[in-house]
Amino acid sequence: MNRNTVKTAVVLAALGVLFIGIGGLIGGTTGLFVGLAIGLAFTGGSYWFSDRIAIAASGARPVSEAEMPQYYAVVRDLTERARIPMPRLYVSPAQQPNAFATGRNPHHAAVAVTAGILQICTWEELRGVLAHEISHVRNRDILIASVAATIAMAITLLARMAAWGGLLFGQGRDQGQNIFELLAMLILAPLAAALLQLALSRSREFQADRSGAELIGDGEPLAQALAKLESTSRRIPMPGVRPEMAPMYIVNPLGGTRVDFSRLFSDHPPTAERIARLRSGSWQRQR
Repeated sequence: MNRNTVKTAVVLAALGVLFIGIGGLIGGTTGLFVGLAIGLAFTGGSYWFSDRIAIAASGARPVSEAEMPQYYAVVRDLTERARIPMPRLYVSPAQQPNAFATGRNPHHAAVAVTAGILQICTWEELRGVLAHEISHVRNRDILIASVAATIAMAITLLARMAAWGGLLFGQGRDQGQNIFELLAMLILAPLAAALLQLALSRSREFQADRSGAELIGDGEPLAQALAKLESTSRRIPMPGVRPEMAPMYIVNPLGGTRVDFSRLFSDHPPTAERIARLRSGSWQRQR
């Protein structure tokens, strides 16, 4: 069984247990069944709709081949080389240059690029970026990334629900509200980060860089693109991206934004190291 498939199953099971446990603590036996129902809904939704959730969160729209023939031509060539189906293609209106892939498997995948990356990168550089994203699809990285992001958002929602529970059921502001809010933020929010760290690793990005360079037989286009993306993304923030979704992008979209605990949610290795590896030719030696 694929390693990412195992990781996905473990993370989804952990989410279900979490919902059941919280339901039991709040409502006893009845709460257990309510928690089970909610847990099944979230875990099922995380698996089947992870791509739609990610695309909706990014604000991306589908584009046709008539609108962007070169986009389709590049991706079609890459998927034929990788021997995987053609993914759905999207463009996000974000001005920050970036890109990501999502979906539960190569037959249900989507690739999105931002308006910003289309403005600053040449098509040869975009080919390197898209080779990286297609490698994520072929390596089946995208499901675990999408599911982990969905789970982290679900846990953040739980934290807010717990805080509201303190407001509704606490006996006075000092006795109830402050305790619930503190526990929610100190326990549940770090748990979301821990799940992401469990599901994602820096080696995943290095592997996609290496696989992408192998796919086109050249590491320089992606190296040039990463240099542009790193410098420009720091000047152009993407404030609409939730920290839980940040690991899905090719470079950290929150690099130019102050975000509390952002390091906990980031699995991106240093861009300079990624560029150095691509230019050293190490991806050729590791075939």
